[in-house]
Amino acid sequence: MIKSREMTHVLIFTSSVARADRVADKLRKNGIDAKSIHRKKTQGVRTDLLTKFKYGKLQVLVSTDLLSRGIDIEGLPYVINYELPRSPKTYIHRIGRTGRAENKGEAITLVSPVEEHHFRTIENKIKRRVPQASPGELDF
Repeated sequence: MIKSREMTHVLIFTSSVARADRVADKLRKNGIDAKSIHRKKTQGVRTDLLTKFKYGKLQVLVSTDLLSRGIDIEGLPYVINYELPRSPKTYIHRIGRTGRAENKGEAITLVSPVEEHHFRTIENKIKRRVPQASPGELDF
């Protein structure tokens, strides 16, 4: 999806450190400039990665919920929830990273059949229905 849609500035959220590392590794193996950021990286490394990402020197940053709050990346066009967060509040914080400062942004959430009930719970809590597409309708 990132390649086919020519996404150039993407923040991806995962639910674990190990998954963040695996997703970033897989993206790199597919020719996408991606790095992971999480609590197991030193503060210096995290600061460096975030600076590179903010200034467009890194295409994709894969994060745990470390970056879901209190971080402002102006003009961030895409946020992808690779995994559903546990709480509706975290979902709101994650998708709130895009479309800031009156810029448009797109939040994409990947939901497996097993997670559909949990996603409906999130929709009910945020009092909003999220547009859906099946994998066959998406341009991956």
